[in-house]
Amino acid sequence: MKKSFKTLLFTGLLILGTNLSAGELKIGATPVPHAELLNLVKEDLKNQGVDLKLIDFTDYITPNLALADGEIDANFFQHYPYLEKFATERGLNLVNAGKIHVEPIGVFSKKYSKIEELPSKAIIAIPNDPSNGGRALILLHNKGIIKLADPNNLYATEFDIVDNPKKIRFKPIEAPQLPRVLPDVDAAIINGNYALEAGFSPVKDALILEGEESPYANIIAVRGGDEQKEDIVKLVKALQSEKIKEYILNNYNGGVVPAF
Repeated sequence: MKKSFKTLLFTGLLILGTNLSAGELKIGATPVPHAELLNLVKEDLKNQGVDLKLIDFTDYITPNLALADGEIDANFFQHYPYLEKFATERGLNLVNAGKIHVEPIGVFSKKYSKIEELPSKAIIAIPNDPSNGGRALILLHNKGIIKLADPNNLYATEFDIVDNPKKIRFKPIEAPQLPRVLPDVDAAIINGNYALEAGFSPVKDALILEGEESPYANIIAVRGGDEQKEDIVKLVKALQSEKIKEYILNNYNGGVVPAF
């Protein structure tokens, strides 16, 4: 009887200890595809003692500020060049904990079905943040629409354009608003996640689309020093799994590409 009681007590303490060690991991994410992918690994992480709590964001500014302030433990919405630029400009100690996927950026239009149809002095809306603005211009350079002085400069601006045969004019817009301004411009260069949210199929609907060679992999961002924390390592491993790779390949029609 005493032995049975001790066994039960020991078992109970083990269970209690496991429950106490199960930490809540708050991660900020934009809806598509980031939150979708995170929801797919929620149960897997719970079985490993990690209670994943998703915090929704719809812009490119507040997720990094919330991370730096300690309001969340990680975020999943951005590519590395954006994180690097943002953290440097604001003096934030934020780092990359792992690459997950690429969302090819593309040119979309409500008025034209081919890039060759763009008229002289066409207005193209592009993301207004430095990294994605440069990314948009590099896409146009790579497709022969404009010529940049240095196409390897990830933060190229309009001032770096050395040849613009169609005299295209650029209109910087906040990235989430780009799908909404399509009726008012000739075309817009839209990030993959916002194109998907707006109902576009990037492979089918984009006039031109970034290739798989893109250096703009979306990452899990954390505060410096947290990248080796057990819960973060488990999160990255879960997102870099065959399960997630297969889901990406089977559900986004090329609008999202695995980066691992």
